[in-house]
Amino acid sequence: MSSKVFVALRVKASRERAFEAFVGEIGAWWRPNTLFATTPRPPGRLAFEAGEGGRLTETLANGKVFEIGRILAWAPPERLVFSWRQASFPPDLTTEVEVRFEAVGEETRVSVEHRGFDQVPRDNVARHGFPDQALGMRLAEWWRDLLTGLGDAAQ
Repeated sequence: MSSKVFVALRVKASRERAFEAFVGEIGAWWRPNTLFATTPRPPGRLAFEAGEGGRLTETLANGKVFEIGRILAWAPPERLVFSWRQASFPPDLTTEVEVRFEAVGEETRVSVEHRGFDQVPRDNVARHGFPDQALGMRLAEWWRDLLTGLGDAAQ
């Protein structure tokens, strides 16, 4: 698998609105995926704590909070970078997600680059036994689905 997956989609919103929807409304538009679940429990609600160093968390139905990652770069409305981990990852492993918001006329091109999934050990449950190329394709499909949800929410 390549060390990164890249997906981009135009949304019918300004950069400011797209960024705000991505960060401030992630709990509403995020579409859980069983292949890339953050924990082995039923999906919870995602939320960002705004600003560099802020957390991306998932609050489960039982009230437990799982820290998915931390914001590494915060540059509204242009760019957001955050670490990403699933509970099944080795304790010292995180991947990285970079999201860019580029004005294209009255729309915004939202691009996501998810880096580092190739570091997940081949026998780790997060890989579901997929060879690298298939895992990358599945990850890209999921991000495309997520960006579609963002586009719906940002309008």
